[in-house]
Amino acid sequence: MSKAEEVFVGSIDQGTTSTRFIIYDKLSRPIGSHQVEFTQIYPQAGWVEHDPVEILESVRECIEKAVEKATADGHNVDHGLKGIGLTNQRETTLVWSKSTGKPLYNAIVWMDARTSSICRKLEKELPGGRTHFVETCGLPISTYFSALKLLWLIENVKAVKEAVESGDALFGTIDTWLIWNLTGGVVKGGLHVTDVSNASRTMLMNLKSLEWDKPTLETLGIPAHILPKIVSNSEVIGKIAEGWPIPGIPISGCLGDQHAAMLGQACRKGEAKSTYGTGAFILLNTGEEVVQSKNGLLTTLAFKLGPLSPTNYALEGSIAIAGAAVQWLRDGLGIIKSASEIEGLASQVEDNGGVYFVPAFNGLFAPYWRDDARGVWVGITRGITKAHFARAVLESMCFQVRDVLESMKKDSLDKVDAGKGEFLLRVDGGASVNNLLMQTQADLLGSSVVRPADIETTALGAAYAAGLAVGVWTEEDIFGTGKKAESDAIFHPVLDEEKRNKRVESWIKAVSKSFDLADLSF
Repeated sequence: MSKAEEVFVGSIDQGTTSTRFIIYDKLSRPIGSHQVEFTQIYPQAGWVEHDPVEILESVRECIEKAVEKATADGHNVDHGLKGIGLTNQRETTLVWSKSTGKPLYNAIVWMDARTSSICRKLEKELPGGRTHFVETCGLPISTYFSALKLLWLIENVKAVKEAVESGDALFGTIDTWLIWNLTGGVVKGGLHVTDVSNASRTMLMNLKSLEWDKPTLETLGIPAHILPKIVSNSEVIGKIAEGWPIPGIPISGCLGDQHAAMLGQACRKGEAKSTYGTGAFILLNTGEEVVQSKNGLLTTLAFKLGPLSPTNYALEGSIAIAGAAVQWLRDGLGIIKSASEIEGLASQVEDNGGVYFVPAFNGLFAPYWRDDARGVWVGITRGITKAHFARAVLESMCFQVRDVLESMKKDSLDKVDAGKGEFLLRVDGGASVNNLLMQTQADLLGSSVVRPADIETTALGAAYAAGLAVGVWTEEDIFGTGKKAESDAIFHPVLDEEKRNKRVESWIKAVSKSFDLADLSF
């Protein structure tokens, strides 16, 4: 293919700690990228915020720099770019002014726990308690989800309350904020939309109708006029406005980050993936069936690849703290100087020395759902070194993923690689480059772990959705069998079953020690 005929798809990957823009060619190869970290704001214990304007500027910078790099390498990006996909940290919530375009408060991040009192109040008032909305939206009442963050903003931020009452407020998750600004914002009437996957994380969308659920809105007192329009994951939403890099290019794909990773991993019905980032997120594609969990999991969207395409659903287990625990070892304790050092340090010892770490910094998500849990170290003796601590941190990720997969098997045995032989866990995300972590994961699961050559499957999934909508790829291109199989790394379990079971029993005991600690005094 000549340079003049080159075809590209861009992907905005707006994560919890950084933003990236990656440009892919027709063969799904990255030909230019740029990444920017942004500020994490911690106003109080358990509170986490982001500056929405800083996020917006990080997107602008990443697009500009990635295009510059690809162009400098001889690629005709200006001519060949056919569409942009967007993927984002989910549940992170903000409200802004329709008339000024300015945020009325910082974005409240998905892991923020300030809404616990609102959750307790609703659990006491509503029939069924924390499971009141599960049948409609697939989610329990939890600090995790956007609706409760929105209620907090309305109840505690005067500017938000006034804007909601006057009709000047726009609610959105990060995808909605970015699309509104990218398509013109306040100057040119930006599009106020979200996609089905992000909408499924608000607690406000009916999983079957894929529309905002009126009874839920009435119960929570949330006015429908502040909510965005819901679209599919793969369709032309709008075009990038003048004043941005690459104006006129269609935004043609949008998915929450975990759904994008699922698409990037080409997970069909019965297949599961785990993404290791700030948190860890395990999703199992259950096909066109809504499976309600009886074991602490969430029912959510997998993806809907076009307005008229079938909806794929998923079971999900969300783990709040995975890679964030490694950052804490680096920034909070100073045990390592860079995240990449943890593998070498943990490899200095053959095992954890009997030490277990439960990273319940802001509570535990699936399958426990205990916002009264706090982080604990268990089993410390005089012979323990920082290498044991490092190993226990890595193992905490793997134990948590195992907990979720065990729940998935209980909920949906017929959906987990049914009839396909051994269950394989597909993995991706930054921490999955750690070979010790992946081998430990295989050992604690008792089944193999498959890591693709390109671990940035979140960005790739958003690119796939965008490219699908503008004709760059077909579903067969994305889901075709055997794709990239030769370059996958496969980790097989070597730990015997008796040792695995003993370690799991110790982990479960350690988790139980983390409960009911939220009221420890300072």
